Amino acid sequence: MIDPVLLRENPELVKHSQIKRGEEPSSVDEALAADAARRAALTAFEQLRAEQNAHGKKVAAAPKEERAALVAQAKDLSARVKQAQHAVAAAEEHATEVFSRIENVVIDDVPAGGEENFVTLRTHGEVPTFDFTPRDHLEIGELLDAIDMDRGTKVSGSRFYFLKGVGARLEYALLSLGLQRAIDAGFVPMIPPTLVRPEVMRGTGFLGQHSDEVYLLEKQDLYLVGTSEVPLAGYHMDEIIDLSGGAKRYAGWSTCYRSEAGSYGKDTRGIIRVHQFNKLEMFVYTTPEEAEAEHLRLVGMQEGMLQDLGLSYRVIDVAAGDLGSSAARKYDIEAWVPTQQAYRELTSTSNCTTYQARRLDIRYRPDGGKTQHVATLNGTLATTRWIVALLETHQREDGSVFVPEVLRPYLGGLDVLEPVA
Repeated sequence: MIDPVLLRENPELVKHSQIKRGEEPSSVDEALAADAARRAALTAFEQLRAEQNAHGKKVAAAPKEERAALVAQAKDLSARVKQAQHAVAAAEEHATEVFSRIENVVIDDVPAGGEENFVTLRTHGEVPTFDFTPRDHLEIGELLDAIDMDRGTKVSGSRFYFLKGVGARLEYALLSLGLQRAIDAGFVPMIPPTLVRPEVMRGTGFLGQHSDEVYLLEKQDLYLVGTSEVPLAGYHMDEIIDLSGGAKRYAGWSTCYRSEAGSYGKDTRGIIRVHQFNKLEMFVYTTPEEAEAEHLRLVGMQEGMLQDLGLSYRVIDVAAGDLGSSAARKYDIEAWVPTQQAYRELTSTSNCTTYQARRLDIRYRPDGGKTQHVATLNGTLATTRWIVALLETHQREDGSVFVPEVLRPYLGGLDVLEPVA
């Protein structure tokens, strides 16, 4: 939820942000009107309450012969106060609903436009070339007996799979490497719940435009998370947290679920776009002033992982219309996938400023002063999809795969993954 003070004092800035996102700026005018109506209803209620309190004192001090008439007036006042209280509740509900339509205000130099309007900030590494016809990740995975799509489909349906043998070990190695690096950087490791209440899913902004991508267990009224960003954001919901010692940093290892609504026909081969995967997600609570520096820090950790894994990649500044409602800025890192001759997203990291914290009411007290909302950030440090780029980049003509040195300690010292006869 955006800052209501910002909305009142600088509505043109909020309108400009909405336009950059490709959204209607009229929602800002609707929010201003709803905010004014809410404040007016609250003022009317408070005036009536003050009048009621004063009248109560008058009744208590009145002579007996005057008291009956004053009591009748008190009853009328009480009814008006209740009516005003209902008006405040209705105005609050309407304002909250209207405010929720306005997405986070984007940072000034975020590119305008949609998915195709990103800006490439930098590239790293040479695009891999081969003196043989490269296999795609699924063919390599089947040679290694590491990926079984057929039985995944048999057991659970399309876009499910089994990772087995070195495939399962490779995912564990990736996530373990990421977790160790997160711990070394001061992150607290977490295994969060993967079912959350609606208010947590809503508070993180996942029940807006992308609500059809989320799985809901209707009988339990719980949502399956598509990223551990959601439970980690809810971890400090309705709390005042202590940031006097610096940012609070968590690394959540969880299974994630996405319905991939609207993506039918896209990336149906292999494990690029699937309904279930594992992911290590960094999540940070910090002060608004430190948020942009923290964002760059998260990107640096992601790049360090990809560089040590020997992957070629590019870092892009995602355009406003492709950010999602909560992010004020998002950087994606896309690795080169040889058989697709294209860069494909492996990580993203978002600065959500105070947007999620306002919805979830997470605050801190700077220097003992008045509480303020924190800034939240999130970023992927390892996930199942990375296996795609690893297998294709490091493949050999005989179907074997070179293991980057940083992964070997987590694979029992294996330096090559060999095909199964």
